[in-house]
Amino acid sequence: MKYRFIFFYLGILVSCLSCDQELAITKLNGPIFGTFYEVTYSSSNNENHQKSIDSIFSVINTSMSNYQTDSDISKVNKHQLDVVDAHFVEVFKASKNIYKATNGVFDPTIGTLVNAWNFGSELNKTKLDSLRIDSLMQFVGFDKIELKKNTLIKTTPKPYLDFNAIAKGYAVDVVAAFLDAKNHDNYLINIGGELRVKGINTAKQSGWTVGIENPNFDGSQSYDNVFVLKDKAMATSGTYRKFKLDANGNRYAHIINTKTGYPTKTNILSVSVIADSCMMADGYATAFQAMGVERVKAFLAQHPELQAYLIFENINKDFEVLALNNFPTK
Repeated sequence: MKYRFIFFYLGILVSCLSCDQELAITKLNGPIFGTFYEVTYSSSNNENHQKSIDSIFSVINTSMSNYQTDSDISKVNKHQLDVVDAHFVEVFKASKNIYKATNGVFDPTIGTLVNAWNFGSELNKTKLDSLRIDSLMQFVGFDKIELKKNTLIKTTPKPYLDFNAIAKGYAVDVVAAFLDAKNHDNYLINIGGELRVKGINTAKQSGWTVGIENPNFDGSQSYDNVFVLKDKAMATSGTYRKFKLDANGNRYAHIINTKTGYPTKTNILSVSVIADSCMMADGYATAFQAMGVERVKAFLAQHPELQAYLIFENINKDFEVLALNNFPTK
């Protein structure tokens, strides 16, 4: 499971004057997808969209939750279902684009290995060794599954799908589309640190202020990079909360290397990505975590539509930061 850490400043429930019209601030929150959500928006008539947003989450869970045994993706993985819904199709297509762009670094079929290492939705009690990992690697490879309209075409052996690294970002985008349809011009949507903003925080009459948490191994929270995010989405992937240690004290991230089947050894502690959609920011944040600093730099030189902020350890074990493609820094 990925961990993403973000904070933002919000005013209390107040109203303010904007364009000669009184706007009320509504803030909805609760648990979802094994984490939390907060949706904040302004409206002229105190519109409460709690039921609609809960319905959106329910539909997405039913489509793509590996933790829900009767979801579509669970049925796909048990070979009980091949025809999938529109949400599944959108996430599949986006995942395929990122898979191809990153030469397979981002791969939703790695779920079998994620579960085997006890990082995923299924508890594995079988001792892992090189033979076991090699046997599981035959199920890995997003090129082994295609989509024809809304029907999945899979090779044999059939791969296991897991959209955990991108589905939360997609849910943010779906809520954003809903608020757009309701003509809300100012909002912030946050699902477990995956977020998207539009307009301003009308309670403060200023932009939406967000921050990237420092990778503190002691569990404390601090923020050095605090900035205004404007009409964009951002996702953060971090490895400093969940990792494995080898006999030499080297940390191995919870992101599995799609080429080897083993947890990724990386000096990157946190990656934040800004993009037009939270789904793409979410997926690329995961991929960049596994790619390493130099490969991320080379990749972003060819992708100006993405911005990234990396926090990593140098050879002296000191923290360094790298802002790419004009990622905002205060």
